[in-house]
Formats: sequence, C-alpha cells, structure tokens
Amino acid sequence: MAETKGKVITCKAAVAWGPKEPLVIQEICVDPPQKMEVRVKILYSSICHTDLGAWTGVNEAERAFPRILGHEAVGVVESVGEGVKDVKEGDYVIPAFNGECGECRVCTKEESNLCERYKVDPMKRLMVSDGGTRFSTTTTKDGGSCQSQPIYHFLNTSTFTEYTVLDSACIVKIDPNAPLKQMSLLSCGVSTGVGAAWNTAKVKEGKTTAVFGLGSVGLAVAEGARARGASRIIGVDANASKFEKGKLMGVTDFVNPKDLTKPVHERIQELTGGGVDYSFECTGNVDVLREAFLSTHVGWGSTVLVGIYQTPRTLPLHPMELFDGRTITGSIFGGFKPKSQLPDFAKQCMKGVVKLEPFITNELPFEKINDAFQLLRDGKSLRCLLQISKFLKK
Repeated sequence: MAETKGKVITCKAAVAWGPKEPLVIQEICVDPPQKMEVRVKILYSSICHTDLGAWTGVNEAERAFPRILGHEAVGVVESVGEGVKDVKEGDYVIPAFNGECGECRVCTKEESNLCERYKVDPMKRLMVSDGGTRFSTTTTKDGGSCQSQPIYHFLNTSTFTEYTVLDSACIVKIDPNAPLKQMSLLSCGVSTGVGAAWNTAKVKEGKTTAVFGLGSVGLAVAEGARARGASRIIGVDANASKFEKGKLMGVTDFVNPKDLTKPVHERIQELTGGGVDYSFECTGNVDVLREAFLSTHVGWGSTVLVGIYQTPRTLPLHPMELFDGRTITGSIFGGFKPKSQLPDFAKQCMKGVVKLEPFITNELPFEKINDAFQLLRDGKSLRCLLQISKFLKK
C-alpha cells in the first residue's frame, strides 16, 4: 500500500448527518495517520445496538454530526504514524473502542481494563493527539485537494468507512490465518458478553446463571458461561423467537416474562431452589436490573451489569438489600485488556472454545447499511455483517 502512504485517501463512507436520518454513502477524505496513529482499510464491519443508539440520538449529550459510526470490524493496516511499533503495514487488526496504552497506572495493573487515556468515552469525537478529525467531506477544486468540513469520530474507532484512522492504543493485531468475518465480532459484542462471564463474574464449573436479554451480548454471556461449564443457564427474554438460537449457545432453560403471573425473580428462585449464583443484565433497563439482582441467591449471588443504560434513573436498590451478601458490579468490554488479552481470546475462538458462527445472522453489501440498521431495529438480526471493501490475502 506504498502508493497511498502519507497521502490523503478518498474513499466511501456511510455518514450520519443527523439523528435518525438515513446514513449517506458518500466520498470522504481520510488524512494520513499522525504520531502514534494507524490508518486501517476496513474489510468487514457489523452493527451493534450502541451504533443504533448513537444514530437515533437518544442521549443528546452524545450527539455529534456529521459522524462516522461503527466499532465492530476487522481490517488491514494501510500505514502507521510516527512511533508505532506493535503493528505494521499489512497486519490484520481489529479496532478496540476501549483502548490500552500499556503505560498508565491502570494498564500496568490487573484490576481494571479502563485505560486512563483511551478508555471508552461516548462523548469523544476527536483524536487524542491534536483534538482534530481525520475525516472530511470531499469538494474537489483545481488542485484536487479536499476541502475540510470535518466529520466526527466515534468510540475511538469509526468503522463504517473503507479507511479509518485510530490511535495505536485502539488497534489489536490478530493471527493472519484467523477467519476474518468472525474476528470482527471480537471488537465488541462477543468479547463484552464472554468476558463478563469469564473476567468479571468468573463463572465456575457447575454453577448456575441467569441471562436477562438474549441479544448478541446476552447470548455471548451464555456462550461464555457454557464454555466455563455452568450447569444451568437460564435465558430471560420477552421475544420467544430468540429461544432456539439460545439453545445453540448453551441456554438450558427459558423464561418469558409475558408467560408469567409472578415476578421473574420468583420463577428463577423456584427453578433453582433459591436463586442463581450469577445473573447478567444485558438489556439496559433498570427494572430488569432489579429482577436480575433479586434472582440471585442470598449470601453469595453476583449480578453483573452489561447493558447500556440510556435513562437518568438510578439503581433500583435499597442500600440495605446489599446486606444479604449479594453483590452487583458493572463490566466494560468484558473486562478484557484489548491489546494484551484479545489475541489469546481470538486463538481460543479459532480452536472452538467459543463458537462465533451463530452470531452472524445476516450479510449485506456496504451499500445496504440502512437495511442492516432496520434489521437490528426490528429484532431480526443478531449481527449483520457488512463487506466494506475487498482485500485478497497474501
């Protein structure tokens, strides 16, 4: 890719110009990477509910338009900026919305994966090095240069484009022999869910779990619990059509709130003789969170928050309820430190420890991105994979 190194690239991107407006496939300019940045050719990108939330503009404070969304992807390094040592041109990589600089006091400790400088920040829309963007609209004049109406970045990644620029802390090198389509899932959904079971809850063999919300992340939690030998995995969802897919991920029992005349937590207590060892809330609904908390066993039950909560409502718990020995904690990106831990996780997926194929339910060309968004909105897709650009392996 020496012919583009150091130059502005003109390529296609899906630009969000306003809340709920159809994404526009148009030509944009992508600047070369600056110091400690990497420019990546995106091969495949899938769509997550977080993209959907940003597009609808549910949280006004997070709005920034025009913007290039997308954060689940896989690509190949086109060029690197000054100082980048861990990846080079031609490497296959996945973007990480929750970065890892490897040097701050958080990155050098095991207790957290929230890098001080590059942790996930939905408010962030500019690059760290200079506070600018690497994207702009294209208006060609006599000199053929790009006029700079800036286009904002999203979640350290912006993958709905043929080329993107990321901080090197937000790039993870993967095995060149890995199945590329499936590797895109490790950028968010699967890592978030499996990691919540493995790293945050630390599910142990023979223990019982309940997963509230059987979307991609919830099913990834179930898959992670299955891989760790959980004896019982109870899936909770009001959409009965998700139950068949849940069986593939190890779900052993299903609870549909619509079918009950009692609270969900009471039904789970009946099924398990007092409650599960671990519960996972994956819907982003605080009322569901309360049910998840109460579904765990008194004395040792653990609840993990995985969903994204859009409303300003606070935790639906009385402080005294924590005196019964149950705990509640949050999980970001499944507790994975991306650069140091995801490559090994990717190898485990390649060996079949975690099954990735069932998560990809639809595939569409890049030009059909608005159709892909609609599939997700309608609940007809776990992950719809978009082929952003073509690239032949060496």
